[in-house]
Formats: sequence, C-alpha cells, structure tokens
Amino acid sequence: MPEEKSKRIEINVAEKFTLPPTPIEQFTLSNGLRVMLSRDPTVPVVSVAVYYDVGSRNEKQGRTGFAHLFEHMMFQGSENVPKAAHFQYIFNAGGTMNGTTSTERTNYFEMLPANYLPLALWLESDRMRSLKVTQENLDNQRNAVQEEKRLRYDNQPYVSAFLRMNELIFKNPANAHSTIGSMEDLDAATIDDIREFFRIYYAPNNAVLTIAGDFEEAEARALVQKYFEGIPSQPDPPLVDVSEPREVAKNQETFHDKLAPAPAFVLGWKIPERRTPEYYALSLAGDLLFEGDSSRLYQKLVKGDESVVSIQGGIDERRGPSAWYIFALPKPGEEVAAIRGQIFDEVKSLSTSGPTDAEMEKLRNSLCNDAVRGRQSTMYRAQRIAEYALYDGDPKLFDSELDQYLSITADQIKTAVGLFLDVQNRVVLDIVPAAPAEVAGEMVTPASPQPPGEPKQPAAPAPQVPPRPPAQPVSPTNPEVIVGDAVASHFKRSENPADPPEHADLDSGPLYP
Repeated sequence: MPEEKSKRIEINVAEKFTLPPTPIEQFTLSNGLRVMLSRDPTVPVVSVAVYYDVGSRNEKQGRTGFAHLFEHMMFQGSENVPKAAHFQYIFNAGGTMNGTTSTERTNYFEMLPANYLPLALWLESDRMRSLKVTQENLDNQRNAVQEEKRLRYDNQPYVSAFLRMNELIFKNPANAHSTIGSMEDLDAATIDDIREFFRIYYAPNNAVLTIAGDFEEAEARALVQKYFEGIPSQPDPPLVDVSEPREVAKNQETFHDKLAPAPAFVLGWKIPERRTPEYYALSLAGDLLFEGDSSRLYQKLVKGDESVVSIQGGIDERRGPSAWYIFALPKPGEEVAAIRGQIFDEVKSLSTSGPTDAEMEKLRNSLCNDAVRGRQSTMYRAQRIAEYALYDGDPKLFDSELDQYLSITADQIKTAVGLFLDVQNRVVLDIVPAAPAEVAGEMVTPASPQPPGEPKQPAAPAPQVPPRPPAQPVSPTNPEVIVGDAVASHFKRSENPADPPEHADLDSGPLYP
C-alpha cells in the first residue's frame, strides 16, 4: 500500500528528528526599531544583520533601481565614518561583510570576532542616523550602478533574458521590473528624490536588527540602546499593492541575444506567495525536478540522453505572488522543442503520479540536513531570523517552518504541480543567438587577430606593501584616536564599493563588481 508506506516514512522522520529551540530574545526601541538577539557562545564570533523593509517592490514607475542604488550609497560615508571606511573597519578587524537587494528588502550584514560587536553596531547606527546623501555621492554611485548593469547584466549571455522573464510572468509593475532598474530612471533621479527615499525607508521603524553569536545579552541590549535609541522614527511608508491576476502577462516570446553562444530557453510559472501550503509543495517539487545531480531532469536530460549542457531551476520567493523557473541550455544540434517536451512530460508525470516513497524520504532527509548545517552559522541565523521578523512579524518561525515543510505529503505535491505547473498558464521564452545585423541594426565586426607579445618576461618587481594609515576614525574600539586628513585621503583610493580589498568575500551587493 504505497500511501501507507509514505505516511510511515513521514511519521518516522518527524518523530526521530527534533531541533533544539533557537534562543531568540526580542524587544523594540521607542523609535520602532525591532531587535532580535540569538546568543550562542559556541564560537567567539558575532554576526549583525540589519534588514530594511524596502526592495524593488516599493519603487514607483519612472523611479526604479532606487533600492539597489541605496545599497551602494550606504557605503559612501556618514557623519562619523569616512567614505568607504566601513569596509576598512570590518576587514581590519578580521571580519566579513556585504549588502544585497531583492524585490522584498535591502540588507546589510557583518560577521566579526565577538569583541568587535560595539564596532558593528556603531557603524550600522551611524549610517542609519546620518548617511551622507550628497550630489557627489549620488553621481558617483549612479555611475557605479550603471557600470554594474553593463558589466553583470547587459554584457552577459542569457542574463537580459532572465530580466525579461519577470515582465512576462507578472502584470503588476511593482512585481515586473528588475531590481537593478533602468538606466533612464537612474539618470532621472534627483538629489531630492534620493533624500526623500532615504527618509521614508531607512528609518528605524522600517528596520529589523538581529545579533547572533557570542555576546552577553545585557551588554548587547545596552549597546543597541546607546547607538540606535536616539535615531528619530518616521511616518510608516506607503503600503504596496503586489496583487496579481492568476494569468501570466504573456505566454511566449523570442529573445534575440547577441551574446548567447547557443540557443537556450527559460520556462516560467506564477505561483502562490511564500509560506503557503502550495508554495511549500511547489518548492519541494522543484527540488525533485532540478535540484542536484539526482534530480529527475538532470538524470533524464544531462546524464540520460545527454541532450542538454545545463538544466537549472529556482523559485523567486516573495511575500506576494512568486515565480518558478527552469532554464535549459541544449547541446549543439539538439532539438529545442523535443527537450522542452521532455520537461513538460516530467512535470505532468509528477502531477499525475506524484513523488515516490524514496523521493519523499530523500526530500525530508535533505530538509533535516540543511536545517542542521544552516544553524551552525551565526550569519545564517542572523539573516533568517531578521527575515522572519521583517516579513512575518515572528522570528520564531526560524524553528517552526521546518515542520511546515516536513508535513507536506506526496499528494499535496502532486496536487500543487497539477494546479500551478502542469498548465498552459506559463511562459516560454526562447533565447536565440542574434546575428550581428539583427541587433538594433548594428553591424558588429569581430576583433582581428593580433600578433603575440614578447615571450620573455622580465623578472617580477619586489612586493609592494602599502603603509598602514597613521590613524583610524573614532570608533568604540579605539575611542582615543581621531580622524585625520591622511586617513580620508587614504580611503579615497577605494571610494567605489565595487573595488574591495582582494580578500573580500565576493558574493552580491556592492562588493561584487
């Protein structure tokens, strides 16, 4: 009896696996800042995450890209921190840091040795309180963002097609436009626009601060009150309408990509919002279909008939309607339509037969493994707790959401796939390599070969070690030192967050070019 066996596996996993509760203390300052503390003295490190409730969903038409622009602006100095000194403080303390932007939020985070908690809180509070929103910084970072768009989006194969997918799936402009924004909107941004955006969205009552790691709770509370309590609150930001009709905006389109080396395609579906039973079921369906070498599509298309070079998928998780994607890069000479048909067949198989008992057991084992591994990182805890507090008002979902995933049955996955994926309400975007003359009427001339250079290279120069700056700006860890002109001049060499020290942890955000 397959159903009985599936139920037995589910019960055994749930009974045998329990997570110890994560310690979470929360309080709210008088200015509305929500603070989450999660103490773990196992390792002498501490992670700090500040999540602002502002993403591309909050942007107005004609003023897109502001949230991502501010991700960069926030490293341009504040009243007591010189331009780009935030990086130097963290790296000199042996820490890592970054910031990222999504449709839902903008976040900033640091991980440091535990004794540097005052430094992290001082840095985050100073820019929340007194960011230097100047015309010079706006012009500088507008140019940096536009260069990032050219480098990471416009000049990468297939990436522009992915941006187009949002516009084909979603009808509401709040959901459809890209986080990076448009060149035209960034050009049109005025200093008054930017200052108003900062005032509305970068207020303490629109943020969550999380501290995770090795600290004493009484000391952490005192530090948070010392550095953040005096920052004035602002009126609540306007509410955002992210509602969507069930239908996708457009079912099919061909995208001519001048950088694509070979044809490819993207499939997209509109699915329910995060933290719904349907969302959980579709997330697990994605794991079965395209996550890892043992997934159905990898085994069928990559290892089986070897018709594709790559098959990938993912979910764009949102507080409103979300999206579910599959990207396939066929091998040269393979029939694109046939590969797409096999993907649809596998989706249909999941909607009619559902997952096998073995697949359900694999899913649950993976969920439990990921839960344990994630909790070993203070940064993971800080970010996830902040996310649950910001999106849901309940940081303790950090522990309980695993139970929601483990409770999903094979029948629920089968039903959700049938309702939302095995349907004609989907997007098919064919990506076709464009001939030179097809791209905006321009003829692109290939580069001519150049003769090789001199094969004999002179000896390498002696190592160049820059001198340490003679002073550091005032901070909680060295209050006797003051800011000097030499330090400010030294920091100007790395004004652009896109040019970090070589040891920076490159991920996304301003530290990634």
